[in-house]
Amino acid sequence: MSYENILFQIDGAVARLTLNRPEKLNSFTAAMHRELRDALAQVTRESGMRCLLITGAGRGFCAGQDLADPEVTDDLGATVERDYAPLVRSIRALPLPVVCAVNGVAAGAGANLALACDIVIAKQSASFLEPFCKLGLIPDTGGTYFLPRLVGTARAMGLAMLGEKISAQQAADWGLIWKCLPDENFSAEVEALVAQLAAAPTLGLAKMKQAIYASANATLDQQLVAEADAMREMGRSRDFREGVEAFLNKRAPVFRGE
Repeated sequence: MSYENILFQIDGAVARLTLNRPEKLNSFTAAMHRELRDALAQVTRESGMRCLLITGAGRGFCAGQDLADPEVTDDLGATVERDYAPLVRSIRALPLPVVCAVNGVAAGAGANLALACDIVIAKQSASFLEPFCKLGLIPDTGGTYFLPRLVGTARAMGLAMLGEKISAQQAADWGLIWKCLPDENFSAEVEALVAQLAAAPTLGLAKMKQAIYASANATLDQQLVAEADAMREMGRSRDFREGVEAFLNKRAPVFRGE
């Protein structure tokens, strides 16, 4: 499939996905969603993938749904079921870390796409906005799930019901994202983070991701059992053996994601 609305490349063990409608602040269209589904399917199929980076082209990350998209209908539920819900499920199910580098405004579905990722970093000049209340809608793309779990009910209600823009620094202070970074250091920090994750023990990170997300709907006893099961499996991995050997020999480990 050729891409017109995104950029996608595989760079060694890293997949790079850039939303690429800068003149529209990378807002979503049905055509963009089709390309995103194809790209994420490639990430799933490719062996050796160890990290996915998602970012935006130009001055914005993603302004949410393009309301001028001719494929938009009045059945918004169908659009959510066809496009947005599968996008979130795909990102959460990937057996590797997904980094979101928010390079500008992240609004509506764009903000919630970022929150669906595993590690979110943002430029100091970036901002986050949940404008659904101004259209008579509710936060979609997992927004009603992510917001209260990340910032608590009171702040989730404020963000959703008032639709106020918050800065990247405030988002970091609230725990909505991992870090806010100076604009001038952003690209270098993104590359360092992606390189670190691509060299990490990928199977362990995938199990970690699975366990942490499952904990939201699990009891402590269920989570203790899940931890034991994961540790049993990871204890037989090549990366665990390498990690132990490297520790005992006081050298840097060389993980292969195996």
